[in-house]
Amino acid sequence: MALGLLNADSKAVTTLAPRAGPAPRTTRTSAEMALFGIYEISKILATPMRLEVTLASVANILTSFLQMRRGVIVVLDGDGEPEIVATGGVSRVIKGKTLKSIPQPVIDRVVATATPVVVQDVANDPMFAEADFAEADDRPADARVSFIGVPIKGGNGQVLGTLSIDRVWDGSVVFRLDEDLRFLAMVANLVGQSVRLHRILAADRQRLIDEQNRLEKALDTVPQRPIPRQVPSMRGIVGDSRPIKRVMERIAIVAPTNSTVLLRGESGTGKEMFARAIHELSQRKSKPFVKLNCAAMAESVLESELFGHEKGAFTGALALKPGRFEMAHGGTLLLDEIGEISQAFQSKLLRVLQEGEFERVGGTRTLKVDVRLVCATNKDLEEAVRRGEFRADLYYRINVVPIFLPALRDRPGDIPLLAHSFLDRFNAENGRRLQFTKSGTDLISKCYFPGNVRELENCIRRTATLAAGEVLARDDFACAHGECLSSVLWTGLRRHEADPVAALAAGEGIRPLGGRPPPQTLPPAEWTETHAHAATEADAGGSRACEHAGGTDCPALASRLTEKERLIDAMERSGWVQAKAARLLDLTPRQIGYALKKYNIEMKRF
Repeated sequence: MALGLLNADSKAVTTLAPRAGPAPRTTRTSAEMALFGIYEISKILATPMRLEVTLASVANILTSFLQMRRGVIVVLDGDGEPEIVATGGVSRVIKGKTLKSIPQPVIDRVVATATPVVVQDVANDPMFAEADFAEADDRPADARVSFIGVPIKGGNGQVLGTLSIDRVWDGSVVFRLDEDLRFLAMVANLVGQSVRLHRILAADRQRLIDEQNRLEKALDTVPQRPIPRQVPSMRGIVGDSRPIKRVMERIAIVAPTNSTVLLRGESGTGKEMFARAIHELSQRKSKPFVKLNCAAMAESVLESELFGHEKGAFTGALALKPGRFEMAHGGTLLLDEIGEISQAFQSKLLRVLQEGEFERVGGTRTLKVDVRLVCATNKDLEEAVRRGEFRADLYYRINVVPIFLPALRDRPGDIPLLAHSFLDRFNAENGRRLQFTKSGTDLISKCYFPGNVRELENCIRRTATLAAGEVLARDDFACAHGECLSSVLWTGLRRHEADPVAALAAGEGIRPLGGRPPPQTLPPAEWTETHAHAATEADAGGSRACEHAGGTDCPALASRLTEKERLIDAMERSGWVQAKAARLLDLTPRQIGYALKKYNIEMKRF
């Protein structure tokens, strides 16, 4: 038995086995193999993997690639006990278990001395008396097995584990233990740096986890106070009711981003005003705010308006004209009534929204724009998608952040504020000093205003224009004399209950498909008392037409209009657009077409 110890800091290497004579070709081949082994091991150690997997791959190279029988890597924990053992493709955590292939005295010797241990014949060494070599032991019976073990050190010289191999002397292969020792010392140095790096990363990760847990516990123990959300002022938007504040809070959150916004709500709820507020609260406020009503023009004209056209692209194109997308570059583009565009144009618009590029009409050069898109519609887009009238992919593209604007009847407390604002604007424009009386504000506060804010503004302007004195009293309003035409447009509260967009704008949930409607349809709670009282007084002469919430019982001129007159009035109000007239009368476009043919009403073309 021969035992040799070699200090890692010593420059001399002691040969503990007889040399087999000069063999230059064999030495060169061994050096090349060692170089290839170092290269492969360094690649493995540089790959981000779990430490157990990395060490198993290194041991596998030592076992197979370099013809070193049973390479074993042992990593010790902080108490000096074996924690991880990697042997030729197998890696396992053995904390608390004893090693059979490498006796504990051998590991203790390497760790304690921090020097390599070489045993020429393990069969005659007392340290290996209890070793179990039966596992994967395919050596000849008369072969001699040698053991080489080197320490794995960290950057500060601390021993982190051991790296060892077995050599089988069967007489067919010539080995040089001094070369093996130098090679294993280099591999152990690489492994030590990798183990040290893994432990540093694990310690940092655990430190961050502990810090996060500590902060979470600290936050749980501190009572949370609700932070009041500051709603910025928005020019032109008047109201302090809960529904309008909810909309303003959402706009304050969405405006600083570049997300596409879809404004939903009935006609007259001020969608353009809210779109401008989104622009002014965004980072694009110094850039243009461009708007376009998609329902006000034909498809060919709409394409030219949005994308622009080249000179000579069509008859009348006398010069190059930039489109709205170009004009809004860097700013915000509002597409109002987007639900009214044709399916053919929906495909063209979808490409611009997806790619951010387009060509002018009659042009070939592709233009790229950076535009924040805000869309607005009072149409039930979900129903239009279901019917196939609106492309589903375009719907998902524009419906990124939907904002539902409440109808004026859902925020009756804002009616006096809006009325005074409109009256102040009228006074400033016309040099008047009109004021409301209490009876006047009480009257308009009880009106239902199916036309929403736009109808309220028109009502104030009409009354102020016709007022003879300096105050607007109850008798100055048209509804006090049975001359209000709102009931022509009003189709009852049942329509509001069935409209999912109006329900969301009012802060309500959407009933699932197939769900039963409420057992009875009643006005909002804040309308019940006043409108019930107004309904009682309506029989006394019909002077309080708009105070009653049920439009079908309103004693205004609606009761004296025939079906044909209602149809003509709705067509005139909608600019002779059948789809809009259908919405006003709560009908489908096909029913409007049948009614026009039934009464021989000639369509007007503009």
